[in-house]
Amino acid sequence: MAVGGFGEGHRPRNIGWARAAALLYGDWGTSKAYVLGLAFVVAGFSSMPIILAVCALTGLVGINYAVICAYFPDGGGVYSAARSQGRLLAVVGALLLVADLTVTAALSGWSALSYFSIPFLKEHIVWSTIGVLVFMGWVNWYGPKHSGGVAVALSVPTVIVVVILILISIPHLSLHNFSPMHESMGTVWVQFVGAILALSGVEAIANLTGVMKLDPGSTPEHPKVGREATKAIWPVAVEVVGGTALLGWAMLSMPQSLGPEMAKRSDDMLRFIAERFGTETIGPLFGQAFGWVVGIVFFLLLLSAANTAIVAMIGLLYMMARDEEMPRQFKKLNSHGVPLIPLIVAVVLPIIVLMGSGNFEALAGLYAIGVVGAIVVNLGSCTFNRAIGFTWYDRALFGFTFVILCAVEITLAHTKHDALFFVVCVLLGGLGIRAYTQKLQGLTTMVVTHEVASIVNAETIASLRPDFHEGQKIMVAARGITPVLKFALDEAQLRKAMLCVLYVKELAVYAPAAPLTTGRAKWQEDPHAAAIMSLMLKIGKEREINVVPVYAVSDDPSATILDLGATLGIDYLMLGASHRLSMTKLLKGNVVEKVAAGLPEEIQLIIHS
Repeated sequence: MAVGGFGEGHRPRNIGWARAAALLYGDWGTSKAYVLGLAFVVAGFSSMPIILAVCALTGLVGINYAVICAYFPDGGGVYSAARSQGRLLAVVGALLLVADLTVTAALSGWSALSYFSIPFLKEHIVWSTIGVLVFMGWVNWYGPKHSGGVAVALSVPTVIVVVILILISIPHLSLHNFSPMHESMGTVWVQFVGAILALSGVEAIANLTGVMKLDPGSTPEHPKVGREATKAIWPVAVEVVGGTALLGWAMLSMPQSLGPEMAKRSDDMLRFIAERFGTETIGPLFGQAFGWVVGIVFFLLLLSAANTAIVAMIGLLYMMARDEEMPRQFKKLNSHGVPLIPLIVAVVLPIIVLMGSGNFEALAGLYAIGVVGAIVVNLGSCTFNRAIGFTWYDRALFGFTFVILCAVEITLAHTKHDALFFVVCVLLGGLGIRAYTQKLQGLTTMVVTHEVASIVNAETIASLRPDFHEGQKIMVAARGITPVLKFALDEAQLRKAMLCVLYVKELAVYAPAAPLTTGRAKWQEDPHAAAIMSLMLKIGKEREINVVPVYAVSDDPSATILDLGATLGIDYLMLGASHRLSMTKLLKGNVVEKVAAGLPEEIQLIIHS
């Protein structure tokens, strides 16, 4: 039996590069809000090399993900990319991303309230942030009707504010207050690693490729989104890298006498820069007003980033449950269609992290180990994935970045014990739940060879699942009252399908071009065909099967069968095994073989013997 496949439905691709860029900026754009302050805390007025190194790493990661998005048009996040290398590896990558999103929600909420600068909220910032997260959980109870909509709306005002801030800072840029770095290279490396933040936006945009608009000239069957993804990543990367570098320079151009005050304002450094240079450029009133503008814009953007992290965590946990990597209870929806348990987890985890963190620096220290680990898994999977046609220079790029980020991850694990403890808890908890889930489902892990794994894969299992739905069409080619007719009747009754009974009267006339067919032949005028059709119509009426007679006269039966099958839009074609004598096969050929060779993939061929 030869079987062809069915086409699958395609998700609507309605996100253009501009919206994708805005969603990316909602995460990457917030990095300026706290990277500068953290860099100043770890290295003071000698932190410029660290800021530039963080910018360079951000740009390098952006280049990597622009390539990944081109090769994964249906989703190139760590969970999707690593799944081709192994389900366990994909789950580990997803759990690392859960750790990242947990800290992102907590850190963004904390930083948002710092920028809003309400004294009461800052004095009780842990509980204030918890209140904000609970409020976001309540909002998401009703579902994210327009996920990322706030980030999109705020992206343009934020860029405008950043540009104005850079413009009023330019007259004050100076190298006089820079301090040389006296620490060893090892110490500088540790300081650099401690300032790495806000890289998870690239994971978000990689997951968006499945709903991005296609590149010109590509089709849903052969999608390409590399151009759209590149257009989304590059403007944001340039703004983040250039803006962070310039604002870092502006921060370090302030007098060293302001060092103690700058250290106190490390969690809202951009607002401090706006107040300082706004006052010096125009006046105190403008400085205070512009400081409030910067504070409000980044307050809203950071709140949006926290909400986006919660929404992303809900989606990731639900996707893992759908793939049977998490308990089926994770798929249970509330009355508004929101996964209930993932929503609770996405709010409770950041609250636990907040209650365990004493200050902003401790909270920020938990961040990078999760996102860097997830990116390491993604890049490592792409580097060693031989099933995808990466070029040698793509693999070299992935490998180079993979090595750097591996060193960063190892350094984080060695120097930030709280971060290591946190991510180990997330991994052990997640993998423990996964093992319990598989035990309840009666699943076990087996080690098999690559040959066996390639046979028993998800695609193979999906192709073996039953496919019964009304409205299907079956065509059976009849040469007589043979067992294939009974089989066709049984299948049509079981599937509630239309049964087209085809009789092709062979015309022994040579035709040099297309198959020769006569005019509108009637099966009632052919005694042999009439006997078959009448019997099939009678049985079909008794068994409540919609039988449609199809009659043709042709000098090439196989070509006629193929043409009528495509014209009628059938799903299954049934043929009886050929019993011709060897000499007849030699002279006329085998109809079954010819049909099998020319049948479209969307039609399944069943040969009944």
